[in-house]
Amino acid sequence: MKRLIPSLGALVCALGAFVPLSATAQAQEVAEPKVNQLIVYGDDKCPESASDEIVVCARKAEAERYRIPAILRETQSPQNEAWNNKVLAYETVGRSGTQSCSPVGPGGWTGCSSQLINKAYAEKRTADDVKMGELIAAERAKRLSTLDADAEETQKRVEQAEKDYEARQKALEEAEKAKDPVAPKP
Repeated sequence: MKRLIPSLGALVCALGAFVPLSATAQAQEVAEPKVNQLIVYGDDKCPESASDEIVVCARKAEAERYRIPAILRETQSPQNEAWNNKVLAYETVGRSGTQSCSPVGPGGWTGCSSQLINKAYAEKRTADDVKMGELIAAERAKRLSTLDADAEETQKRVEQAEKDYEARQKALEEAEKAKDPVAPKP
């Protein structure tokens, strides 16, 4: 005879499978607005944003419109390196051991990651790229600053519409009474 009632363990597993699905469905309902990042040149107008998207425009000079982007114009070839940087590089020639980033000596490999990190931060400081993250944060702050004023205006319009509606209803009732002054009361 087959068992028709599932075991308690199987029932708990089946219910447990549905809980994460409903939690993820709820998390997907509240989505961040779409962010549209654009680069505009000169006096070009930045497109207006819709209610479900944020438009962030980075403005560059008109002279940059048809030029190759600055990132692609520069090369990392040794011919373009400054003389001062070459001299500074000679200071570490022959250095070995801990924190030296060399294959010679004990612990020579330990300085390689710190050199990479320092180089990345130096590039970040000197880069003249558009910082889209900062522009997005500024646009969000601008939207949030007008939220209270917009809500107050909407509330005033709704209250005025309600007053107008009540006035029209009262005028209709008075007009009905004027037409039929002897109307039986219910």
